[in-house]
Amino acid sequence: MEYKLSNHACFNINYHIVFCPKRRKKILIGDIVRSLENKIKSICEENNIILEKISVMPDHVHLFVSAKPTMTPHLIVKTIKGASARYLRDKYPATKKLPCMWSPAYYIGTVGCVSESVVKKYIENQKGK
Repeated sequence: MEYKLSNHACFNINYHIVFCPKRRKKILIGDIVRSLENKIKSICEENNIILEKISVMPDHVHLFVSAKPTMTPHLIVKTIKGASARYLRDKYPATKKLPCMWSPAYYIGTVGCVSESVVKKYIENQKGK
């Protein structure tokens, strides 16, 4: 279990994020893949989001990220999708064929190293102490 530190908190908050191009078009190919990966890495660095893993498929993107508790999951997705869309549409004319770069929908799930039952048991066992 790897904890991250901020000024006033020790945390281990991880998210699995998936998002797709508008109309799930298979537009994430060729040079776009490398450019998108590099851009997402720089967006994460600029915003103190720890990018653990990235995988770009032709019609969707998978991210495994960690962020401070003060950064909401919605803000993480909004930041990454917004900046990467502007970048791709400026650099690759083919992406302008879509009305917008990314679908407004996305998937986000928390990723933890302790199961729900273990946490419940731990909390229950604290009553006697």
